Amino acid sequence: MITAKSTTDWAEVDEEGRLRLPPDVAARYGLTPGSKVRFDEGKNFVRLHRSVNHLAKVYIEPTDHCNIECVTCLRNAWDEKMGKMTPATFERIVDGLRELSPMPTVFFGGIGEPLFHPRTIEWIARIKKEVGVRVEMISNATLLTEERARGLIDAGLDQLWVSIDGATPESYADVRLGAELPKVIENLERFQRMRKPSHFPKPEIGIAFVAMKRNINDLPEVLKIGQRLKASNFSVSNVLPCTEPLKEEMLYTGTIRNLAYMMPSKWVPRLNLPKMDINHVTREAFYQALNSGYNVTFAGNNLGGAGDVCNFIESGSMSIGWDGGVSPCLPLLHTHYSYLHNKVRQSRKHVIGNVRLRSVSDLWEDPAYMAYRERVQSFAFAPCTFCGGCDLSEANEEDCMGNVFPACGGCLWAQGLIQCP
Repeated sequence: MITAKSTTDWAEVDEEGRLRLPPDVAARYGLTPGSKVRFDEGKNFVRLHRSVNHLAKVYIEPTDHCNIECVTCLRNAWDEKMGKMTPATFERIVDGLRELSPMPTVFFGGIGEPLFHPRTIEWIARIKKEVGVRVEMISNATLLTEERARGLIDAGLDQLWVSIDGATPESYADVRLGAELPKVIENLERFQRMRKPSHFPKPEIGIAFVAMKRNINDLPEVLKIGQRLKASNFSVSNVLPCTEPLKEEMLYTGTIRNLAYMMPSKWVPRLNLPKMDINHVTREAFYQALNSGYNVTFAGNNLGGAGDVCNFIESGSMSIGWDGGVSPCLPLLHTHYSYLHNKVRQSRKHVIGNVRLRSVSDLWEDPAYMAYRERVQSFAFAPCTFCGGCDLSEANEEDCMGNVFPACGGCLWAQGLIQCP
């Protein structure tokens, strides 16, 4: 049982040993009376996970079509029917959002370009006006004309994420075929100027960067571009090797092998590092320490992070495809292929149901979906990501620990290698 009487940053333990949290904190993480909450322990803390009952974020994919071709796109490794969301499907989503309490953040994005759908801006305005929740969108910004920029600002969009994978016209075009970096920067500079002046202007601008061997040296300059655009958030992800050439672009081959050693374990020796200047004096020593085979903690924070953690489940999200199909995460919206341990791996899509036939809340509360979220949060899957010793790792159908479809042991998102805004 969880109750609260304070709005301070402190929690209290009552006479019966029950933890009492501030009501706004409890609400943000879905910690209602009777909630089942997973926790784990660190050296000096207990960490509570979000309740699997709490729907906090809804991804909406307006379309899986796009106006450019990117070498990193999942569409290069699938054979899927493509299309655009219909107004009727969107109406079902809006109706479902109205029924929720508390209401989740809505994120427009999936595999395609949201601005390639003619009604995305109108739909953002509808959700802001009629549902009143935080709304974010990701874009390649090539279609961000002055008219569309004004539309997004007037619609009340809270954050615009923009994918920028190169700092020069040549390196950018090497990844995003058919797009021109100077035009993208021009569009974003205009968008930035059009926002209402404020210490915290809206929409916020976020920069998403997919790191590869071919562009990693561009990252510092991309960060500078973001600073010039007054971006408030940056998200860097590794590339998912969905085609054979992308296997050679991976920056985490050694990391995959060492994942087992990066996770906190009594079997792995620990190295505690303090904060320090990272410069020409300390750089080599710091690099050697990170690759020493120890489980490294920097200023009290474990650099290996929490392994076997699905950020889609942890963030309380669901994903809705252009056709209305609901999946637990963006990667499971579409059947696609990638490479793991130099072998092709098929990730078959997993659809819980469709918003055209069932409400959002009904789908979220589906007993099988609830059980799946609990299983993923405990992550009792085989370590396919860093093992790869059997043929079961070549698909998400089953694993050697008896888990059946969808088996998530080979998911690179769950190991913190791939991440979405």
